[in-house]
Amino acid sequence: MLPLVALTLSGCSEEAKRGWMPGKEGITNHSDSITALWVNSWIAALAVGLITWGLLLWCLIAYRRRKGEVGYPRQISYNLPLEILYTALPLFMVLVLFFYTDKTQRSIDAPVANPDVKVKVYGKQWSWDFNYDVKGEKHYYQGVQAHLSTKGETGVEKTLPTLYLPEGKTVEFQLEARDVIHSFWIPQFLQKRDMIPGHTNYMTLTPQKAGTYQGKCAELCGEYHSEMLFNVVVLPEDQFNAKIKELPKGEVGNDYNRKPTTTNAN
Repeated sequence: MLPLVALTLSGCSEEAKRGWMPGKEGITNHSDSITALWVNSWIAALAVGLITWGLLLWCLIAYRRRKGEVGYPRQISYNLPLEILYTALPLFMVLVLFFYTDKTQRSIDAPVANPDVKVKVYGKQWSWDFNYDVKGEKHYYQGVQAHLSTKGETGVEKTLPTLYLPEGKTVEFQLEARDVIHSFWIPQFLQKRDMIPGHTNYMTLTPQKAGTYQGKCAELCGEYHSEMLFNVVVLPEDQFNAKIKELPKGEVGNDYNRKPTTTNAN
């Protein structure tokens, strides 16, 4: 019941734009392979569920106690072929799912030798810093905390930090955290990755459709976690280059990381 409720609620999200399908088609170079894995996994799960429910109903009907019957039905201790089947079949299914999941994940996580753009993303309580490296030229955006509303009203999206990306160009995200664990997530891109203090995680993709998308932190990180949002704007290459040149030159480095505190035990 709980998985069914979760699936139903996910259909109400703004990020689900194709009915039951996650995201939109072909937004990044990885979107279609992720969607295919998601859909085929659900098909396999549904097939297993239908077979299991069918067998349950068949057993309930075929072996129900008839009128006038007394005592226990005939007990069967062992059935070797059946035991082999219900051991081997689930194992085979798990191996098939593991194979395709691993294949898709390896394809998604494969590093690109020379990405067109590198973006070092810092997550911080409760905003974002973006350092751009475009063909060796560095620019930055330093985000501030955006309190969208103090009365529970709809916030103004244009006040949020904005991440600019070029359409059709490979982007490497270098993900770091300044204080606590965060998680970099652009729901329409169908990818997210944790940001851990003192460790750099990577994510590489190619945006393929110009437009405006929404990003957020997917790891509970404190009081204003729900407001740790950002906009994502995918632009044609020439517009992207022009927009990046409007940003300050240089980068926002580790100087703003929160220093760990230590206490002396007496």
